[in-house]
Amino acid sequence: MITRRLRFRSNLRATRWELSVNHFVITGAHVFDGENSLGIVDVEVAGGRIASVGGARPEGADLVDGAGTTLLPGLIDAHTHTDAESLRQALAFGVTTEFDMLSMPQQMIPLRRKVAASNDLADVRSPSIGLTPAGGHPHQLRKGDPPWPAATHPHEVAAFVEARIAEGADYLKILVEDGRLFGNDPLPRLAPELVAATVRESHRRGKMVLAHAMTVETAGQVVDAGVDGLTHLFFDRPHTAELIEKIAAASVFVIPTLTAIASITGEPAGRRLAEDRRVFPKLAPEWRENLAGAMATSPREHFDYALETLAALKKAGVDILAGTDAAHLGAPGMAHGASLHAELRLLTTAGFTPTEALRAATSIPARRFGLPDRGRIKPGLRADLVLVDGDPAVTVDDTLSIRRVWRNGS
Repeated sequence: MITRRLRFRSNLRATRWELSVNHFVITGAHVFDGENSLGIVDVEVAGGRIASVGGARPEGADLVDGAGTTLLPGLIDAHTHTDAESLRQALAFGVTTEFDMLSMPQQMIPLRRKVAASNDLADVRSPSIGLTPAGGHPHQLRKGDPPWPAATHPHEVAAFVEARIAEGADYLKILVEDGRLFGNDPLPRLAPELVAATVRESHRRGKMVLAHAMTVETAGQVVDAGVDGLTHLFFDRPHTAELIEKIAAASVFVIPTLTAIASITGEPAGRRLAEDRRVFPKLAPEWRENLAGAMATSPREHFDYALETLAALKKAGVDILAGTDAAHLGAPGMAHGASLHAELRLLTTAGFTPTEALRAATSIPARRFGLPDRGRIKPGLRADLVLVDGDPAVTVDDTLSIRRVWRNGS
């Protein structure tokens, strides 16, 4: 009994200490709350959470001068392939959460434990290993992986899904891609019956299914099968009105990954970003070189198809989530953290207002991935915050002018 009391008192002292060192008010900043601009209001943070928005300043709290700045929710990159170094780099650029889109459990399980114990890394969610045929995409791009589990018949899919959930998968990933957009000869492609079985078995277990499908044909197939989201735009040819209507009617969300498509089509978006004076001091030379490169495996006009498709999806009311497909060195044209800012620029090129682009990197991905504790600046939510000079709701490029980043209020 004495031991219990001592432990309780020790925990109480720790909590009070946390509050005292992690209690501050950001003053004088414009606030974009993840949906709308609130004007200049104070935001109080205590114990890693947002305590108040626009309330009275409490005595004893430290003051952070935000004059001339805008306070944003921590940014969310809805498509990456990540590791600890990448999550650290992402956080430096104001990205406080990454949605990994394919990983090996041998790396992701210990990484998630590390993330849970440290505020120096962006948070991460993952599907673990994606379902693709033997020899299918992305095996041609990934070297050194251990053997991948797979399913070759519909009756094997339930075991595949259960195994991914046991590894900690937050959602499931399928890949329907023959590789030709990446300059490969045709690769084996996932059969429609396996797509349908994965959707059925995952939904039965309460998990979303996201699909890599970068052509008009495969996008239509996976939407018909009932997937919840597309992890890329389809850009092999102009979209059809029928497909746009089908996506909208099914409430499927889309992660365009315009930065990845720019690299695939040789569009120099990465090079422009690498030359930005706000970017290159934060990147190691090898990452600057990687960012400045491009795959250039598909015709340049395909990038225009992507922009036209995105504009049509927006007009149809489809939820758009900002994501980059940033991966590892050797995947040119992208860099963790930095590339999300290029993605926001490219969204405005496709007709999004700056406010709409910001929502695509804050409140919308949080809502669609079922994370109600982030993506907004509201009392009770995590204090994942980014303070930037200027006003990105007017000039979206100001997101790169980062003054300070907080994850869990620190």
